[in-house]
Amino acid sequence: MAGEKGKSSDEFQDMLPVMAAKLGGEGLIRELCNGFRLLMDRDKGVITFESLKKNSTLLGLQDLRDDELEGMIREGDTGGDGALDQMEFCVLMFRLSPDLMQESEAWLEHALQQELRR
Repeated sequence: MAGEKGKSSDEFQDMLPVMAAKLGGEGLIRELCNGFRLLMDRDKGVITFESLKKNSTLLGLQDLRDDELEGMIREGDTGGDGALDQMEFCVLMFRLSPDLMQESEAWLEHALQQELRR
């Protein structure tokens, strides 16, 4: 999922359909989980603003401003705790890719259920 320095967020978001085509549903979920682990606060087990800012370079997001990073947390934080758990992160990534979302709702649900059982 790593983007290149200077890439816009639109270009980064467009990588999900490509990844889905190459990896399939389960492979894409596995990669999203890997991305989550890279960005999360190890002590808290969630992605916080601080952990996102600290680790964003790992995914090519170093050019995002603080307000953009805070916006990502706010947009994905359905639980209202100011952080992203793994499910919120995966859902956010899919929401940011409308093309993928339209094509993949059924296999996404299936793959997420299998991932949560592991």
